[in-house]
Amino acid sequence: MTQRYKMVLAYDGRAYAGWQVQPGQRTVQGECEAALQTISREQSRIECSGRTDAGVHARAQAAHFDLERAQDPDKLRFGLNGILDEDIRIISLAPVSSEFHARFSALRKEYRYFIWNDSYVPPDLRFYRLHCPRSLDIDKMRAAAALLLGRHDFASFCSYRGKGEENTERNLLGLDVDRDGAEIVVRAVSEGFLYKMVRSLAGYLIRVGLGNISVEQTEAILAERCRTARVPSAEPHGLFLWWIDYPAEFQQ
Repeated sequence: MTQRYKMVLAYDGRAYAGWQVQPGQRTVQGECEAALQTISREQSRIECSGRTDAGVHARAQAAHFDLERAQDPDKLRFGLNGILDEDIRIISLAPVSSEFHARFSALRKEYRYFIWNDSYVPPDLRFYRLHCPRSLDIDKMRAAAALLLGRHDFASFCSYRGKGEENTERNLLGLDVDRDGAEIVVRAVSEGFLYKMVRSLAGYLIRVGLGNISVEQTEAILAERCRTARVPSAEPHGLFLWWIDYPAEFQQ
């Protein structure tokens, strides 16, 4: 019998072409699978809670994998961190029931998009904050965010992979906009997100904050169910996969 493991990892997405393995590209999944094979001498697929795009970061990505030979989880975590570059860290690793699935067992996910609203970005934050030097109206951003809450067809707020999205309806449980000095954080919570949905929400709210589009147009754009230039995707480096909630039996 195989043993399933759940791991939580953090990574800086700058050096990677996203999570998913791609031919000729350096990816988070590829690096983790190679390190796991080196230690376990088994070839195992690592499944994550949701793929992140090139340049997107993760504070607490969750994943699972199966091994035919059981491993000491502490030694395995220590070994993986010893092989992986320092821009990927395994935070926790533990055996879990085979019923656990990193993606399908998730109850909800939280993403945070960080904006630096000042004339310059502090050098240590330049890879992790979207720079917006023009003044943003936080009240208008919050008003537009409130109209996007709940269950809607978010076809106007996602990008298409070229396969045709099967179902673009999602339940947006939270969409908050907070400000602390120059830093603005867009926090999005849902049971699941569409491709580039959070970056699209952030890009739209920025346009509202700049006064390029009115709050009142939000409902009409939702109702159109068609992506247009009015909803740009914000740059990837401001986005973090922040937190994933699982049933109590799968917490660690």
